[in-house]
Amino acid sequence: MENKKLASQLMKKSKTARYERFGKMISLLALLLIMVIVAGIIVFVASKGLSTFISDHISLKDFFGGTLWNPGTETPAGKPAVGALPMIVGSFLVTLLAALVATPFAIGTAVYMTEISPKKGARFLQPVIELLVGIPSVVYGFIGLSVVVPFVRNVFGGSGFGILSGTFVLFVMILPTIVSMTVDSLKSVPKYYRQASLALGATAWQTIWKVVLRAATPGILTAIVFGMARAFGEALAVQMVIGNAALMPQNLVSPASTLTSVLTSGMGNTVMGSLQNDALWSLALVLLFMSLFFNLLVHFIGRKGAFKK
Repeated sequence: MENKKLASQLMKKSKTARYERFGKMISLLALLLIMVIVAGIIVFVASKGLSTFISDHISLKDFFGGTLWNPGTETPAGKPAVGALPMIVGSFLVTLLAALVATPFAIGTAVYMTEISPKKGARFLQPVIELLVGIPSVVYGFIGLSVVVPFVRNVFGGSGFGILSGTFVLFVMILPTIVSMTVDSLKSVPKYYRQASLALGATAWQTIWKVVLRAATPGILTAIVFGMARAFGEALAVQMVIGNAALMPQNLVSPASTLTSVLTSGMGNTVMGSLQNDALWSLALVLLFMSLFFNLLVHFIGRKGAFKK
């Protein structure tokens, strides 16, 4: 009798084990909820975005290769004017140029904060970076409208609205993201890499250039991709300075538009189920696929970096 009682007590789960099982169930439910939400968003946007091609019978060639955007009207060829190429080109141009301009400044700032003067960098630059992160997009847009657009107009000509103004605004917006992630990547490089390089007779700059930056390359590339992802999805600030003209960019100072600027300005002015509304959902689907592409690219870079190590 006593043996059975002792065995039942030993087999009974403790209070700690029950709490642990409860915590695992909560974590699993939270994970499932997130997966359901993400899958629901993808299915919803895809069902709306594909209506342009399924219900309205717009060909992929006309949508992605057309240069006239005015849903509800027709092109000279008699087809609906739903050519999204100008917005796609504008989005990629602004994103790539902002990343090209921001990357050297971000890497230089991160190197100064981690390798050259860590104490001063943490004391002065870290609060500045945190401040830039906390500024709302509309504030960047107003500053761009008041400062950047007149500067571009006076220096480079044109109306001031265009790809170049959007690049300057996005450059400041994505700079903190790239700097923060680059700092983390440089800090993750083991100290013995630096010590071994210096012991072999390399100078401090040679160690930074040949050893530290090389070892942190996967993390730096990830930072750049994250910055590009934010730039590609930015809407309000870009909309205020790019001109919102659904035309193929002729140069960097001519008014243009991006996927996000057209979406934010047009979504509230269309009727659900109409061609105009379906075309905007198709633009949203393109944005969603680009977001997924950036995430996959980050994972690919991370795997390649881990493999090299």
